Amino acid sequence: MSIARSLLLGASRSRWLAERFMRQPFARRAVRRFMPGEELSDALRAAGTLQGDGIGSLVTRLGESLTGESQADAVRDHYLAAFDEIHARGLPTRVSVKPTQLGLDLSIDACIGHLDALAAKAVQTGNELWIDMEDSSYVDRTLDIYRRLKARYAPIGLAIQAYLRRTPADIESLLPMHPIIRLVKGAYAEPPHVAFPAKRDVDLAFVAIAERLLEGASRAELTPIFGTHDMSIVRHVNARADALKLARTSYEIHMLYGIRATEQKQLVADGRTVKCLISYGAQWFPWYMRRLAERPANVGFVVRSMFMK
Repeated sequence: MSIARSLLLGASRSRWLAERFMRQPFARRAVRRFMPGEELSDALRAAGTLQGDGIGSLVTRLGESLTGESQADAVRDHYLAAFDEIHARGLPTRVSVKPTQLGLDLSIDACIGHLDALAAKAVQTGNELWIDMEDSSYVDRTLDIYRRLKARYAPIGLAIQAYLRRTPADIESLLPMHPIIRLVKGAYAEPPHVAFPAKRDVDLAFVAIAERLLEGASRAELTPIFGTHDMSIVRHVNARADALKLARTSYEIHMLYGIRATEQKQLVADGRTVKCLISYGAQWFPWYMRRLAERPANVGFVVRSMFMK
């Protein structure tokens, strides 16, 4: 792992730094590159613009571990209202949540109860619910939650991280459920025995897993989603899907808001299915630091923002 990436991931966990950084005007200017605003309405307005370009979307409210049950209840209610608002606007927008936002650290049963309510609302409104994967300490619990929900509700997706050494085995264990899997590289600080520390190894793992997912899709074992901005990997995925004669609607490419917007439109023009993940919310500092850690060269953008009016 590079020194810059290590420093940024370390910074993501600093409450002291978050409180000071988030008060700075340049910080808010910089984060606007990746986030259209702090309110759900901001995210849905951006989703409407993307819809005009033929790009679907997912929305997620930033924030992770909570300190009380009432906070988890409030997050559940927020997302229940979000499903209704998305339905009322007629947007092709999905909802993506972190289990820790719904009290996973407090009670797995209570967390499942909240997610069950969201999954039922997703079905009611013709939507999908996506469950994000957090750091490696949550993987077993998150997989357990996914299995229990997927047994009851079809439109449930799960993010899986390519940099974790355990991921190929986890995917194989999920196949009997015909899962919907979004493969991402991973953005948490992990020890080397848990996750590949070198970018090259992470890329190789991503490609190998992507090929397995596409082969599984050709046998109707799962629905694969590929969350990456690496265009060489995207081209490889598309070429492999074409070689397997997969329908272009049988898998998707997901990217983050504000990154590779031109390439997203080009993929749509090529007949690929593209969705953009739009984040919103006041608790954006840890998320933003992890985005910078994925590509430390973006720190230069933050520095330039310090001198913008």
